[in-house]
Amino acid sequence: MPEFSDDLARVPLFSGLSSRQLKKLASSFRERTYGSGITIVREAQMSGVGFFVIVDGAAVVTVRGRKVATLGPGDYFGELAMISRNERGATVTSEGTTRCLVIAFADFRRFVKENGDVAWKLLEQLADIIARERARK
Repeated sequence: MPEFSDDLARVPLFSGLSSRQLKKLASSFRERTYGSGITIVREAQMSGVGFFVIVDGAAVVTVRGRKVATLGPGDYFGELAMISRNERGATVTSEGTTRCLVIAFADFRRFVKENGDVAWKLLEQLADIIARERARK
């Protein structure tokens, strides 16, 4: 089985986790490769997959048809939809071949419920991410 914990350690949401916690979380991720031009998630839709970390390649993020970002290795998306289970706030489309690590809603929820010490660290990281985003605006 591939070792994804190093890739996850670079994700700000998971930066407060210990190497043991990262390894445990990594075991719930799966690797997926998307060909060029594939819509990974679509704005205003629900999907059964939760959170994505780009390992190789790039993806374009659009909101209401307008390009708002390009993501590359180490970038991630779907963290809010994964936790809130709301509709996607953006469309993300692969640009060239894009390899991602993916965790489903249910797997992430189970991991957090079974690892209470992780839940608080994740909340702290989410609060930091939100505060930085607000400060940028």
